[in-house]
Amino acid sequence: MSIKVLVPTALQKFSNNQATVECSGNNISELFDSLETACPGIKARLCDEQGKPRRFLNLYVNSEDIRFLDGAETSLKDGDEVSIVPAVAGG
Repeated sequence: MSIKVLVPTALQKFSNNQATVECSGNNISELFDSLETACPGIKARLCDEQGKPRRFLNLYVNSEDIRFLDGAETSLKDGDEVSIVPAVAGG
């Protein structure tokens, strides 16, 4: 199974400056484990101490926000695209 992960510029230091990384996983949690194997150190930036996606990250599977799906248990299939988008705040 191959899932395309779009890595934001701020995290590309973990992916050897690659904007995309091919990983595998049946859900977002498993994908993060696979991504950690490919890009050591990145999972700590993506997950909190309980292993859940950090609140300031927006994660999309094929343009669908995982908060409106099944969160970290959102199912993935071969060919899916997962976007990691850091939240932007200001005022």
